Amino acid sequence: MNIDLHTHGKLSKKSTFSPEYFAEMMFEAKANGLQAVALTEHFNTSNFFVMYDALDQTYPYNGHYYDVNGLKLFPGMEVDIAETGHILLIGLKENVLAVRALLDEHTQEGNFIPFKQLLDMADEHNLWKIGAHPFRTSTPLHQLDPALLQRLDAFDFNAKDIYMQGVETYKNLITPFAEKLGVPVIAGSDSHQCLQYGSVVNRLQDSCSTVEELKEAIKQGNYEIEVSPCLHTKVKASVMMKKLLKQLIGEAPSRDEAELGYMA
Repeated sequence: MNIDLHTHGKLSKKSTFSPEYFAEMMFEAKANGLQAVALTEHFNTSNFFVMYDALDQTYPYNGHYYDVNGLKLFPGMEVDIAETGHILLIGLKENVLAVRALLDEHTQEGNFIPFKQLLDMADEHNLWKIGAHPFRTSTPLHQLDPALLQRLDAFDFNAKDIYMQGVETYKNLITPFAEKLGVPVIAGSDSHQCLQYGSVVNRLQDSCSTVEELKEAIKQGNYEIEVSPCLHTKVKASVMMKKLLKQLIGEAPSRDEAELGYMA
């Protein structure tokens, strides 16, 4: 099963959730050979709960994933922590929404939840914990307490960071770091725009229907990460398209987008 474990359902945090835009994203995900994705939208995106309400009204949910016209969509979110960094949490919809509700007082910069507290909360709700883009300049994780980092279930081999730093350079950063901590590495495209799908893919040896099965497959090493030879073009095109679409709705680029756009 081919799965992308870091994806977004909206163009940006400020944009409204568009069922049409989302449907187009999922169509392109399938067109790029994916059988499953984890929806790890930012926890402090506008109308986070509205997004899941819209999914409930549109797609069947079997207790583990949404069936989006044959594509498995596992619920999740991306959470900012006080020490700086982003953590992907993936699991049962009710557990994802329960943790999101507990984070209502931690959605603004300057009041993000401490790393340990988030880890404890995720464990209490049986959520899969992935350290997003640990070597990104703006939101690094690698400098944090190793004892806390070891509690993560995986680190994110992120398409945007590969684009910015190069495949080999990024491998040489993340591989020894993750191995020293005994934490596996998974692939995430970090797509906000459909052109980025397929830039990196996790190829699992077996099909998985639950997050527990996914977690175990990664833990056992029953997968391979594939980096597309077109990664640079995919990310560059996605960055340029996202920048254009945000300009059309009057949004300024984020700090990361500005840096990526400069490289494009």
